[in-house]
Amino acid sequence: MTKLAKILVKNNLAPAVYEFIIDAPMIAHKCQPGQFVMIRTDENSERIPLTIADFDREKGTITLIVQTVGNTTTHLCETFNVGDDILDVLGPLGMPSHMQKFGTVVCIGGGIGVAPVYPIARAYHELGNKVISIIGARNEELIIFKDKMAAVSDELIITTDDGSAGHKGFVTDPLKAMLEAGEQIDMVLAIGPVIMMKNVAETTRPYGTLTTASLNTIMVDGTGMCGGCRVKVGDENKFACVDGPEFDAHLVDFANLVQRQQMYKGQEMLEYSCGGHCKCVEE
Repeated sequence: MTKLAKILVKNNLAPAVYEFIIDAPMIAHKCQPGQFVMIRTDENSERIPLTIADFDREKGTITLIVQTVGNTTTHLCETFNVGDDILDVLGPLGMPSHMQKFGTVVCIGGGIGVAPVYPIARAYHELGNKVISIIGARNEELIIFKDKMAAVSDELIITTDDGSAGHKGFVTDPLKAMLEAGEQIDMVLAIGPVIMMKNVAETTRPYGTLTTASLNTIMVDGTGMCGGCRVKVGDENKFACVDGPEFDAHLVDFANLVQRQQMYKGQEMLEYSCGGHCKCVEE
């Protein structure tokens, strides 16, 4: 755990999406691709999980990508600047990605899910895998890490919902085309919105292709104590924070996951709209 982690770099990557490079030498020394941290911005902050998007062991830094969604992420992105300290950074947490030489690996990232895909794709590439990366967003303006992903991929495919960049459509379109053409795909990794990961799983299911999803569940402590991140995988209940965040996508009960993700929507909208400073939160 790092106390008072100083922000060294802050970049605006896309509308409402920011990159923070922070000084966290102990975490940078130990973290592996696929792991995450829990942060508190200040004494009044909730804890939020953020996947480690990059790390530099020599410099002792980790990179976090933050999208302004609720009160805490908005506070971090709009208020904190270079030189400011984040109060707590706990990590590395979660199980690292399973690394081996599979053969051909397709790494799929949707929206800001591209950021946590990057260190995993890089590690697969360094192990000698052929890495085909598919990254998607609603439009060109929202695509992040394009150059980083190109550098660690043998092939980079871009998709946008509106066709403003790359293929017009969804990340599952080129994946489905490759599978239908009989291309050898040994493993698929998907990180992004729940519906995207579900669709990737359904695309690969008929072919029996090993498919892994990194689940962005609701978390409170990140250490397996609260049970808030419980997910159903096959016939078992798992905790995403300690058993994951990566699971066999063909076994994940995505319908249950969607329901659990909606549990606090009302409170989240209230917190976002009023900033959490009025009596309506208590009521």
